Amino acid sequence: MESKLVLLGIEVLLCFLIGAALHDHIVRPLQTLANVVGSLRDEDYSFRARMAVPNDALGELSLEVNALADLLSRHRTGAIEATALLQRVVEEVDIPILAFDPNGRLRLVNSAGEKLLQQSSGQLLGKTASELGLQSSLSCENENLLSLPFASGARWVVRRSSFRQQGIPHTLVVLSDVSRALREEERSAWQRLIRVIGHELNNSLAPIKSIAGSLNTQLSKTNLDDEQRQDFERGLAIIEARAASLNRFLQAYRQLAQMPPPELQPCSIPALVRHVSALETRVRVAVIPGPDVTLSADLGQLEQMLINLLRNSAEAVLGQSTTGATSNAIGNTAVTESEAQVTVTWNSTEKDVVLTIEDNGPGLMNPSNAFVPFYTTKPQGSGIGLVLSRQIVEAHGGTIEVANRRGHQGCEVKITLPRPLADQSIASGS
Repeated sequence: MESKLVLLGIEVLLCFLIGAALHDHIVRPLQTLANVVGSLRDEDYSFRARMAVPNDALGELSLEVNALADLLSRHRTGAIEATALLQRVVEEVDIPILAFDPNGRLRLVNSAGEKLLQQSSGQLLGKTASELGLQSSLSCENENLLSLPFASGARWVVRRSSFRQQGIPHTLVVLSDVSRALREEERSAWQRLIRVIGHELNNSLAPIKSIAGSLNTQLSKTNLDDEQRQDFERGLAIIEARAASLNRFLQAYRQLAQMPPPELQPCSIPALVRHVSALETRVRVAVIPGPDVTLSADLGQLEQMLINLLRNSAEAVLGQSTTGATSNAIGNTAVTESEAQVTVTWNSTEKDVVLTIEDNGPGLMNPSNAFVPFYTTKPQGSGIGLVLSRQIVEAHGGTIEVANRRGHQGCEVKITLPRPLADQSIASGS
């Protein structure tokens, strides 16, 4: 009986030892594998299975699970790096990129889009396309030319495509500003037209002026009474005067058609503004000093540009100055001649220099026509001053904007010119 009890005890002990061994060699590794798989499901790839050895069923399984964890970790690292690279590229691209969800709400915007919409991403995200004034970019045909209500004068090509984020379809909108390219084409067309018209008119003006002069000389040899002679002389004088005036008109447009590329040299903005402002003596030109900055530019062309703009501003305030208070073209109160004023100032950023010219004249009835060649509101105007100014500014890589002043009477011209790269480095402290 005792021997049976001893044998039973030995069997129980063996079962316990076998159970413990099975727990250590099977159950615990399986629990570890379950924990590793659970961490993989939770996208935590830091755990690895122990006892990952070959020539063992559980060891082989552990090896495969560990290899899967390594693979998923590499894929996750690659995805994070690719996403970071994509975000960096999107931020650095100098064109507005926006993404809208199926409800038309903004879900992604880059820095160029923030600049276009003049708000930060925190203020923009979640707003609808209608609230942002971009509904037309979602409803128009793809790769269509579009004007945006808040970007006056600019023309945009809209490109749309679709993508999915977390299974939800989104619309990607890319806006490309083609205003300058279109203006270049427009300018080339105007230049060709001016060359053809100038050639044909010059061929006619030269003999007209010559014949008028010859006829005027022959009048002294004719037997005419004084009244008839005066009539002929007056008529021939008008012909010569109008021919000369038309020739001057053509020469002005030839300047627009034959503008040479800028010859760059150091150009002090304070000295340039003071010099040009002193040339305008008809009205008071107030110069508000800005930073002492030097650009690489064509001094002669910048002088011509500023002269044109200051002349326009001066003529605007002089043309509507009066001794009494009357209403002008845009409904504001006219200023007296003593109150007529033009203000010039400038400021500097890391990349640009911005010159601003303001006047307290009547403002513009139709700012969108300001840069149209031949368009002018002046009785004696040729319609090339602003066009020539923009051509000069854009030849220097800058931009020019003309608009009515906000909250005040008059017009504002803003000229943005890029600073030299070396100057940008100094300004940023690099």
